[in-house]
Amino acid sequence: MSVILTLLAALIATGACAYHRSSLRTWAIATVIATVVVGLIAGAPWTTFFLVVIELAIAVPLLMDGFRRKQISAPLLKMFAKVTPKLSETEQTALEAGTVGFEGELFSGKPDWHELLKQPKPELSVEEQAYLDGPVEELCGMIDDWQITHELADLPPEVWAFIKKHKFFGMIIPKSYGGLGFSALAHSAVLQKLATMSATVASTVAVPNSLGPAELLLHYGSDEQKNHYLPRLAVGEEIPCFALTGPYAGSDATSISDFGIVCKQVVDGVETLGMKLTFDKRYITLAPIATVVGLAFRLYDPEKLLGDKEDLGITLALLPRSTPGLEIGRRHFPLNIPFQNGPLHGKDVFVPLSVLIGGPHMAGHGWRMLVECLSVGRAISLPSNATGGVRAAVAATGAYARMRKQFGLSIARFEGVEEALARIGGLTYATAALSRATAAAVDRGEKPAVPSAIAKYHATEWGRIIAGDALDVHGGKGVQLGPKNYAGRAWQGVPIAITVEGANIMTRSLMIFGQGAIRCHPYVLKEMQALSIPDYGDRLKSFDRALFGHIGFGISNAVRSFTLGLTGSRIGDTAGDAYVRRYYRKLNRYSAALALCADTFMGVLGGKLKFKEKLSARLGDVLSYLYIASAMLKRYEDTGRPEADRPLLAWAFHECMWRIQTSLDGAIRNFPVKPISWLLRVLVFPWGRREVPPSDRLGRRVAAIITAPGEARDRLTEWTYLTPTANNTIGRMNALLPDVIAAEPVERKFGKAQKSGQFKSHDYVGQLSEALQAGVINAAEFELLKRVREGVFEFISVDDFDPSELGAAVTRADRNKKLADAA
Repeated sequence: MSVILTLLAALIATGACAYHRSSLRTWAIATVIATVVVGLIAGAPWTTFFLVVIELAIAVPLLMDGFRRKQISAPLLKMFAKVTPKLSETEQTALEAGTVGFEGELFSGKPDWHELLKQPKPELSVEEQAYLDGPVEELCGMIDDWQITHELADLPPEVWAFIKKHKFFGMIIPKSYGGLGFSALAHSAVLQKLATMSATVASTVAVPNSLGPAELLLHYGSDEQKNHYLPRLAVGEEIPCFALTGPYAGSDATSISDFGIVCKQVVDGVETLGMKLTFDKRYITLAPIATVVGLAFRLYDPEKLLGDKEDLGITLALLPRSTPGLEIGRRHFPLNIPFQNGPLHGKDVFVPLSVLIGGPHMAGHGWRMLVECLSVGRAISLPSNATGGVRAAVAATGAYARMRKQFGLSIARFEGVEEALARIGGLTYATAALSRATAAAVDRGEKPAVPSAIAKYHATEWGRIIAGDALDVHGGKGVQLGPKNYAGRAWQGVPIAITVEGANIMTRSLMIFGQGAIRCHPYVLKEMQALSIPDYGDRLKSFDRALFGHIGFGISNAVRSFTLGLTGSRIGDTAGDAYVRRYYRKLNRYSAALALCADTFMGVLGGKLKFKEKLSARLGDVLSYLYIASAMLKRYEDTGRPEADRPLLAWAFHECMWRIQTSLDGAIRNFPVKPISWLLRVLVFPWGRREVPPSDRLGRRVAAIITAPGEARDRLTEWTYLTPTANNTIGRMNALLPDVIAAEPVERKFGKAQKSGQFKSHDYVGQLSEALQAGVINAAEFELLKRVREGVFEFISVDDFDPSELGAAVTRADRNKKLADAA
């Protein structure tokens, strides 16, 4: 027994030091003292002696810097150099572009929650709020989405004019160049509000403010280029597009087949140094109407007119539409969401080098320019549009489910519908928190490469789920297209958001964990960077520091994951109020589990892990849900810890934890080295899988929130256009919702009278009149029921058309004939 107590004391001391990430020196002292004290008290001197000898044999060599480096780190450095895949120049650029924010804490296994909570609360300025309440509100009032999507396949001229006049294309352009100079949060808010009315309008506004000429010029353009283009872009005098994707290189920009050849050519009698461009691009938003085209291509200099290199690399240029040889093709038609989108082509198009963004010295720097700007643009555009769409789904579906009756009951009371409403409400809460967090990161000066990928993927994927649930709740109302249908186009357009700016399959399986594992890990990148240090002594010192920091990090995360799992996340550092402290502790546990699994997978599989996309995707999911849950907790704090929001937070949080557990279980179960897989399962799930999805009771509370007016629902539908104008069915539905709820007890009273056979009339209005005369209802109740009946009828009605109204204006035969004539 005394031997067991002594061993246990040593293990507890070691575990405590690992849990708290004490230094090696502290570990050695604490472990020796614990062993000696407990061993002597327990009466086990020989056991104590042998344990202390073993502990010192481990600690002393490791504490001798010179010995450790020469005997341990040096051989490991040689081995590491052999097995570590060399980063390509493009991979190195992608890793170095952008910054690491709080996602790095989540990868640490021991997040500092005070770092999260001390971040400033994201808020709109007075000027930005006025813009949202003024021009944005007015533009929403002008939008007729049926006219845009079915009748015109374009924005009407007055909408185009309004967008240009009020500088919607200039939100990211500084005031010094004539733009609005808005924050990322304001940019996001504008897109969200527009998206509640029209995906086409929101996409049209998003693109010039995302990755494109304005963003690239602001960061890399010459003064001459900025002064010429930015004022014109701000007021819509110039319409930009950015051409990256081609038939043979979609998301893989490094494989771009479009090229330019540096050469000299006589232009207007003057020999001009320039380049001949050959390119074939497609899916280019705003290309059909663009007046200036941003172009990505690979630049070659076979005559070495610019220097010693022949292959200069990916390069970016700005071409005026009037450039001879630039051919802007006809329009694509993306799933009945007719934002301007199309191909463009060119063969041996000669342009001077002055069209290069930033000038000739920026030739070959296009990949870095792209990845740095894309992390900012991706953080705002699609996450904001998706968030606007899901906010509108809350407003519309919550109101509709309360109004629509089946079997004498509001369909919101059916448990099947309630389940869909809970998903809509809970996932919208998470999506709104996520888009706000990424916008806030941009406003703090970050270039959030990993969070922007998380936001793009999850906001659009949850948009797909919510659009499907909204359509299910609306039933036939949702599938009959027409001016009265506000849900159908949203469902049609969801795959577009999932496909563009990096298809979601690629984003999930390659980008989130692929970038996050190296960028966010506190030691992996340092170890890799050590290999490139020229001086061997400095290289060894740097590698040694990173290596033993990494070893201690791994041991600590193993101990923390096991301890927090064993205690059910009931111990550890935390933050927040009494309600959410348990949530922070759960995140501590799964942060440690992620760090442990990531280290193990990278250490065992090495460079092969990048080809194990399903494993990488699952670990990326864990990082994503940790980040999303953190964003929700930050939103809860920023909004003053409102008690009314707790069901939404709880539903979304438990959903995230359930998904984290599923992803970790899938990654561990499919890990190819089974003994390590078994060990990981013990360390990560010591009591098995204990997380459960949100309960039915919790889902009922969420459904109740989104089907009745209230402060929580108002926050959920923030930045949604709800003005009850003639063009805004959702706004009029929400205006009627209080009356619908007020009418429910009167309807029950009236229904009892109906069932008793009191009325002779068969029509509703006649029965109401009889009920009024019989004193079943009073005059105010009569007017209320009549008003609600008439209002609800409008919202449950669907459109019908004369067959001639549904035929295409141009038939396929007409189109083929036109093509033949043109040929």
